Amino acid sequence: MAGGVTSHGAFQGENPLDYALPLVILQICLVIVVTRGLAYLLRPLRQPRVIAEIIGGILLGPSALGRSTKFLNTVFPARSMTVLDTLANIGLLFFLFLVGLELDLNAIRRTGKKALAISLSGIAVPFVIGIGTSFAFRASIPGLEDSPQAPFLVFMGVALSITAFPVLARILTELKLLTTDLGRMAMSAAAVDDVTAWILLALAIALSGTRSPIISLWVLLTAVGFVVAVFVLLRPVLVWISRRSPDGEPVKEVYIVATLAIVLASSFVTDVIGIHALFGAFIVGIVVPKDGQFASVLIEKVEELISGLFLPLYFVSSGLKTNVATISGAKSWGLLVLVILNACVGKIGGAVATCLLVKIPFREAITIGFLMNTKGLVELVVLNIGRDRKVLNDEAFAIMVLMALFTTFITTPIVMAIYKPARPSSAAPYKRRTIDGDDGDLRVLACFHGYRNIPTLLNLVELSRGTGGRHRLVVYAMHLIELSERSSAISMVHRTRRNAMPFFSSSKTSSTTEVAFEAFQQLSTVRVRPMTAISDLETIHRDIIDSASNKRAAIVIVPYHKTLQHDGTFHSLGSAYHAVNKRVLREAPCSVAILVDRGLGGHSQVAAQNVAFSVAMLFFGGPDDREALAYAARMAEHPGITVTVSRFLPNRPAVAEEDAALDEAAVEAFKARVAGAGAEDDGSVRFEEREARSREEVVEAIVLLSKCNVFVVGRMPPTAPLAEHADELGPVGSYLASPEFKTSASVLVIKRYDPATNPKSRRFDPKARPPVATDEDTIDEEVGGGSAAVVPVPVPWSPSPSELA
Repeated sequence: MAGGVTSHGAFQGENPLDYALPLVILQICLVIVVTRGLAYLLRPLRQPRVIAEIIGGILLGPSALGRSTKFLNTVFPARSMTVLDTLANIGLLFFLFLVGLELDLNAIRRTGKKALAISLSGIAVPFVIGIGTSFAFRASIPGLEDSPQAPFLVFMGVALSITAFPVLARILTELKLLTTDLGRMAMSAAAVDDVTAWILLALAIALSGTRSPIISLWVLLTAVGFVVAVFVLLRPVLVWISRRSPDGEPVKEVYIVATLAIVLASSFVTDVIGIHALFGAFIVGIVVPKDGQFASVLIEKVEELISGLFLPLYFVSSGLKTNVATISGAKSWGLLVLVILNACVGKIGGAVATCLLVKIPFREAITIGFLMNTKGLVELVVLNIGRDRKVLNDEAFAIMVLMALFTTFITTPIVMAIYKPARPSSAAPYKRRTIDGDDGDLRVLACFHGYRNIPTLLNLVELSRGTGGRHRLVVYAMHLIELSERSSAISMVHRTRRNAMPFFSSSKTSSTTEVAFEAFQQLSTVRVRPMTAISDLETIHRDIIDSASNKRAAIVIVPYHKTLQHDGTFHSLGSAYHAVNKRVLREAPCSVAILVDRGLGGHSQVAAQNVAFSVAMLFFGGPDDREALAYAARMAEHPGITVTVSRFLPNRPAVAEEDAALDEAAVEAFKARVAGAGAEDDGSVRFEEREARSREEVVEAIVLLSKCNVFVVGRMPPTAPLAEHADELGPVGSYLASPEFKTSASVLVIKRYDPATNPKSRRFDPKARPPVATDEDTIDEEVGGGSAAVVPVPVPWSPSPSELA
């Protein structure tokens, strides 16, 4: 058999798979293809990616493809396992460093009494049942009677009592439960579970290393000393590094490298102590300061390579050790059923009993119980360490892996089936769903992807404030964040959930976006409420739509799916973002506007007294144009805005008589409104009519207005397309956003709410479902204008899984 790292190539008569580097490259590629393919197939079932990775590892192992001796000896030969296991454990080591970064000890200390009680019962009851199950295992599985009894009892107890914190966060997000009280309680309890599980695992490892209790005690005491040393000696160093990495400035490379070196050194120390190298990385992750940008930059630097490339190797390494064929005979399968039942009874029963004791309703208690029963990576770590230390044999290991897989797999469908969130008993009526309505305040839900969108968004809000008075403007600014499988997404979830305030950002945090909104409220009379939606791009439109209904918005403003480049062209963010806008247009319970951002007002927000913008409104007729005209009328009330309304008259009787009458009424209402505000007298509003005989004449008229700051147009006016390929912006808006049209003006394309042509929005009709309002909405109505700070109130209701299906 050939050896070495690299081959001389197939043309030299050598087999590259006989060498370490080509073989490990093939293994990594195969692992990624199999696990990502399974994740795609399981996506309709809304399963977390860890399920696909566990199944992929089992399929590549001796349970499926590995049953072929030729495949196993070619792709995963025994001589390659040392290299594969080393890479897998390096990936696992840094991943657990990321897990430590995600755990905020201050947040855990603030855990409520109910969540703490649920967590403790969710650990204690299954731990005791796991110890009882271990006796059945030792009596029934040949070979286990020779394993050390005390470590085996502890390993079984830990394996049954673990809750997978990152996996639970993913499941809650998929089910839109993360921002509910139930999700908050489950996540808080799982965080305590996570820390407790690592402490118990350290105990199990210390006990498994030797049969001498004196040595085990020495290992535990040394481990405690190491943890104390990390907090006393190492944490101040990391705090110093974090303080020298202020927000808005690049983190020095030497700080990143030094921190990663500290992770490796700490792992070496814990391995020398005898409690596994993983603990050192995990402890360092915990003590890294969570305030400031240093922790988030560390995550960004490490997670892509580790979570995407190296971590799946650990699942395959585990799968290669899992041989389902060892589970043979009625006794073995009976043990599998027994351990699954005991795991469910212990974890679910303990959590449910405690929930009922603290007066949580039965349905919510059952849901929390199943959520707490999710397993994941930490479960596999426990089982693999137990197998490596000869505490578990092949049959016991395979049974426990299948238990973890089954209990996690059933969580999502069962929670979807049993949890039906309660809706508020009282709710304010949802009447105003369009701009041209006259029922109460104008509520706007304005969405944005990142900080670069905020100046334009805030300047647009200032333009739209009108004269205030009885119909003031209330704006909810929603930051849209894609939730990926990466751990940093879970970190963002924590930041938006601090102080147990779902969706709403905490007033105590000082993120860049919040600072921008706070500064805006000092310069303007409009109240802007920051919100955050973290979800998969395939479902984030539901967050937008449900929030619009909850806040009784008259219009939703979403960003265009293309961003402006330095050369003036637009770059697409991808088809997924395009699909989000189309779903919102199709299902929104109110009017929708798409904002094409070309830098309205520059890169900073303009103070109200310094606003001097020009707006061009193109009116062709139809419901969308009438809605756009109503928006322009509100803009015309601002003293710093000049509005030009260019009406294009059709050259043929193609417009229905009823529509023509409505168009005339809208134009007269616009003139009356601006006249009442005195805008017509001071020349800030100009109204002109043009014949729309051909596309060229329309384009020529639009070009004359190209020096304005903002175009306001309807989405679907009754006119021929001006652009060759019209997208969701419609026949006119697509031209205004095309490279063909040279301008620096931003574009607001408006679609009027109409349930007759928007059938999916009917589920928000008051007759079909009670309108949703929060306590905060009542406060909004009672408090006058200005920038008064109102404490956010958590939303107690969220859409049921059946409605989301």
